Amino acid sequence: MILKWIWAICLFSIGLYATDVEAQIQACRNGDVSSCYSAGLALSTGVNAENQEKKDLGLEYIRRACQYGEEKACDTMGENYFKDKHYGGAKPYLEKSCRRGIVTACNALGTIYRDGHDVRQDDVLSREYYEKACALKGADACINVAIIYRGGFGVTRSRSKEKEYYKKACDAGSKVGCSSYTRMDNKDRGIEEPGLWQKILNLFKF
Repeated sequence: MILKWIWAICLFSIGLYATDVEAQIQACRNGDVSSCYSAGLALSTGVNAENQEKKDLGLEYIRRACQYGEEKACDTMGENYFKDKHYGGAKPYLEKSCRRGIVTACNALGTIYRDGHDVRQDDVLSREYYEKACALKGADACINVAIIYRGGFGVTRSRSKEKEYYKKACDAGSKVGCSSYTRMDNKDRGIEEPGLWQKILNLFKF
């Protein structure tokens, strides 16, 4: 009996969900841009994302919302294209989002130019986008800039710059950034790192 009730509730919820999506689609057709975006999200995320036909339809509604000025819809388009490795499709959306200060978009563009995804590989542009993402408190981007200065990719190798960007990563909440900065700072101050045996002994200190 309980299972029947649960099943009935599930069917009722699904019915409400479908009705809600249909209402959003109708509102979209009537010119409500935010409804286009809501309908697109509903059709392209969650369980629906596993159905390629529904996902494609959802992305079409999101694209329509973007065309009519819904900025977050443009952000979503860039994220989806990048996630699906459609870098050529992602790039124009990501550029617009990055100009508006969306950290994930700037970081994605840094990766696109770093790895040459559907573009000519460009270390300078990669660093510029990563630096912008870092300035927006993107910890991973800060680490990427540190690596760029460590390896001298499109820049003169600089230990001070590497250390600076590890500090920025640390300030943005990265444990890797903090440990890398501390290690470099200790070395600069002449503080020796504990050996393996000392690290093991430290585990048993209370």
